Amino acid sequence: MAFTVVVGLGKSGIGAARLMHNQGQSVAVIEQEDGPEHRLCANQLQKQGIQVELGCPLEISSFVPWRNSLSAVVVGPGIPWDHPTLTALRRGGIQVRGEIDLAWSALNTIPWVGITGTNGKTTVTHLLSHILQRAGIKAPMGGNMGVSAAEIALEITTERKSKPDWLIMELSSYQIESAPTLAPQIGIWTNLTPDHLERHRTLEAYGSIKRGLLERSGLAIFNGDDPYLRSYRKFPGSGLWISSEEPHSELDPVDFWIDAEGTVHMRDIGAMFTADVLAMPGVHNRQNLLLATAAAIKIGLNPAEIALGLKSFPGLPHRLEQLGLLATASVFNDSKATNYDAASVGLKAISGPVVVLAGGQIKRGDAGCWLAQLKSKACSVILYGAGAGELEVLIRYSGYIGDLHRCSDLNEAVPISVQATINHNAASLLLSPACASLDQYKDFEARGNHFRRLIQPYLLAS
Repeated sequence: MAFTVVVGLGKSGIGAARLMHNQGQSVAVIEQEDGPEHRLCANQLQKQGIQVELGCPLEISSFVPWRNSLSAVVVGPGIPWDHPTLTALRRGGIQVRGEIDLAWSALNTIPWVGITGTNGKTTVTHLLSHILQRAGIKAPMGGNMGVSAAEIALEITTERKSKPDWLIMELSSYQIESAPTLAPQIGIWTNLTPDHLERHRTLEAYGSIKRGLLERSGLAIFNGDDPYLRSYRKFPGSGLWISSEEPHSELDPVDFWIDAEGTVHMRDIGAMFTADVLAMPGVHNRQNLLLATAAAIKIGLNPAEIALGLKSFPGLPHRLEQLGLLATASVFNDSKATNYDAASVGLKAISGPVVVLAGGQIKRGDAGCWLAQLKSKACSVILYGAGAGELEVLIRYSGYIGDLHRCSDLNEAVPISVQATINHNAASLLLSPACASLDQYKDFEARGNHFRRLIQPYLLAS
């Protein structure tokens, strides 16, 4: 009997195990942890007939129970594709697959939109799904956020969910790397800035993974405002380009853009609607609007339908989420800004002077743009968490002359930021960490929710 072993009891691993079990495959799950929550999860899977072994790290010895029947190993995106154990398994003739690869095999008769990029991909995914469903097209979303792709496949193949018209999938570099045959009907690339270099090592390696998805896509849509992506202007195939600015000439290969008066244009149609139908601040959100609009047009919607979808979009938590007013300042939760580039984009989008809360687990990357924005717009910066000391040195040596405070955590930092907002008569108070959250939180959502709870007593009643 051929066995497939799934590594990890995360969302992706559980979805993959349940999908393969439902397909009649022999499957087991190994998990290195053995806590109460893992035992509960293991018990639920075992009741469904899926074998689970806890306390099993990703080592060759953990696969010994299946040494005579192991045919494949499935991993979630959290496990490096070049992990030494996975390399050893491949050398031994064992197929190694990603969870997203399983889902693609099960769902490739349905057209996919695959959305990738360092920043903005979650917003574009939600925005496009909302626009399509508002127009009556069944277009659920999943992948790198929300429901795992394998779980969506299970719901559709067991007819617990009707077959959709399109699947709108957010795809991380980790997922793309583990699914070399994944070929969406439409691929969207939002941008590329240094991130995840602790895993991919170089920007070139990171970019080549994302480029592979676009090369396999039936139609590729690019953000022409991104300096890195502009180098792909001679991209093979029928790519579309968007820009938040008007084309400089007829030779400029921009297909969708926004003119100086704020009107959205398509080269083949002309003026369509005004960009202010989307109530989200910042140039980056205009780019997100254009990327979603380009895909929606190609799927078959008309400009009026797209405008209605954009107008009714409620926005996303933790992404420049406006929480209310503190004195004269608008308070924003941008906990999703987990790297310097994302934090820089958020700072650009809001009014200054700004009181900034930043800190957490430092990521590799170029902090130049972020530091320039701090010097330009921040009147006070409050640092917290594991990276506070390193950020303090970085900011001081950049020539920043505003107030700079260092704290242990948000519990200490929020009252200081409130007082700074009042003292400086700031226009905005912004949680924009520029760091990962894992030093003190399980994810950026938990960090943003904690900030929301801490700041709520200081906000003016609406």
